[in-house]
Amino acid sequence: MSTLPFMRRRAVAALAVVAAGLLTGCAKNAPQDIFRPAGPNARNIDEGLGGQRYLFWMAGIVALIVLVAVAYIVVRYRDRGQDIPEQTHGNPKLEIALTILPAIILVTVAVPTVKKVFDLNNYEDSECIVNVTGQQWWWEYDYPAQNCGGVEITEPIVTSGELVLPVGTPVVLRITSRDVIHSFWIPRLNGKRDAVPGRLHSLRMEADDPGIYIGQCTEFCGLSHARMRQAVVALTVTDFDTWVGNQLEPYTSPEAETLAAEGEATYIAQCARCHQVNGLSDPDGNPVLANPDQYIVSGAAPNLTNLSTRTGFAGFTFDLVSEECRNQLWNANPDEFGALCLQGVWMNTDANATEPACFDEAALREWLRYAPAMKPMFVNPENLESTGGLYRGMPALGLSEDQIDSLIAYLLERK
Repeated sequence: MSTLPFMRRRAVAALAVVAAGLLTGCAKNAPQDIFRPAGPNARNIDEGLGGQRYLFWMAGIVALIVLVAVAYIVVRYRDRGQDIPEQTHGNPKLEIALTILPAIILVTVAVPTVKKVFDLNNYEDSECIVNVTGQQWWWEYDYPAQNCGGVEITEPIVTSGELVLPVGTPVVLRITSRDVIHSFWIPRLNGKRDAVPGRLHSLRMEADDPGIYIGQCTEFCGLSHARMRQAVVALTVTDFDTWVGNQLEPYTSPEAETLAAEGEATYIAQCARCHQVNGLSDPDGNPVLANPDQYIVSGAAPNLTNLSTRTGFAGFTFDLVSEECRNQLWNANPDEFGALCLQGVWMNTDANATEPACFDEAALREWLRYAPAMKPMFVNPENLESTGGLYRGMPALGLSEDQIDSLIAYLLERK
């Protein structure tokens, strides 16, 4: 029985799988689409000699030639029961040609690619610096006091999950890690850069238009590697100035005898050991300072100042906003994005409303109940012997439902 029909069926099945994969990867709204660059660095990677499209077509042509040649040989010289062909010692001309041709292909690929690598590592035009620190399993962003694209940052700003940048401003990210090797990647804005403990790697970042650009840690870094996401929020210079002003507003305590005031007390008792809220003081007027190095293996926890200005938490893994509002924000046109990001989408602008329009508390409530179940951070979260009594990531706090209610009310006021 001939094996040719069987081989044809397998070939058709393989082509169908490949086609399905290609079509899936070409989804119109794919947030991490490397073929839709949104900044000069990503365009440099995508276009021209040495760009990914150039390399894609070069590799595609070579692959096509090889596949056609292999298919021809398999079909033309398949076993039909004929005698074994006469053995030869090779063809010197063909061997030389097949040595020179790959060398030429490699040169045409390597030279423009190396030039692009040098171009991408040029930071001379940078107008802003942000320190980026990766750890299991979230990203911290630290803005030193500086002039950032014409906006004065008078005091350091520390945030997490969402890196906020002014549009059209070349920003240098100084990337490192507190624990293991991570890798920072916002596909539509630039390539990858490893975050290595004890080392500082720079990456230029610039966005053309306002919007939100999603990324993912691309170096396996432990149990919740897949849940270590990040986002760049690009705003016009005016909107970025507003964002900076919001982040630097002095702390104000909630009104007495409110649910938020109860939440402040719960926060000081349960959360402030690890998480910082800038400006927070205890009832005696003493500053409340976090000491995560005494409780957590990594020695750091996300700064929760102005948490409710963000759209995600826990390494940008879970949403703070409803799916409808998230989609509205992610798909907003550039002219509308700033207003939606700073006021319209996140907080309800209706003066008579008692709740935020888009706040979706389900994930946050579940996180406060038992975080290890949502984002595994330690194989056995109850066994602390191997870590010297320190937690790896967010522990279970054993909060009551009333405490969770008050904490959520308090966190919503930090805006």
